[in-house]
Amino acid sequence: MAGIGWLALRTLPGCGWVRGSGPAVLNRLRDAAVVRPGFLSQAEADTLSREVDPELRRRRYEYDHWDAAIHGFRETEKSCWSDISWAILQRVQAAAFTPDQTLLSPVHVLDLEPRGYIKPHVDSIKFCGSTIAGLSLLSPSVMKLVHTQDPAQWLELLLEPGSLYILRGPARYDFSHEILRDEESFFGEHQVPRGRRISVICRSIPEGMGLGRRGHPPPA
Repeated sequence: MAGIGWLALRTLPGCGWVRGSGPAVLNRLRDAAVVRPGFLSQAEADTLSREVDPELRRRRYEYDHWDAAIHGFRETEKSCWSDISWAILQRVQAAAFTPDQTLLSPVHVLDLEPRGYIKPHVDSIKFCGSTIAGLSLLSPSVMKLVHTQDPAQWLELLLEPGSLYILRGPARYDFSHEILRDEESFFGEHQVPRGRRISVICRSIPEGMGLGRRGHPPPA
């Protein structure tokens, strides 16, 4: 299913992987909710998948997340990476984070089964700072953002395998985000069938957690 970006038929020019409720919300979140399709080559995506898969497969899929936000998932926190994967994480850092931001370590790896999904939620400021960046592997999916005070304002992100998504600022604090379940997985009028999805997620440290030099991905 890689390469289904052509499904984005109702977007504004230049936003082929992002669509929204109107020009105002698209403009407001232009730099706050970003999708970079093709961020990974197929070889890089395969390398990451092979590296995280053995540890994930030692775990069972769960259906009761501690805050009821995720259904049909398994997850891990990974600190040590191969040289190739570490170089990829450095590219994510350069693309998504500002020089004054420090990254949380370890990196969060989340595995959703084909019928798994993430419910609408806003990540707690206790566990994550102002920026989140995730690499999508294996299956395409649709992430939906909805304004917490005005549900009429929404955004959809088409996340193809190998893409990078970035949520920062208002997209992080003023909008909930979710990964749509298979039967609801549409980008506009076009169905985006779900399979098993792995995301590799880098996060900035929470506000007030302490100052320091810019964080680096965990060492190889």
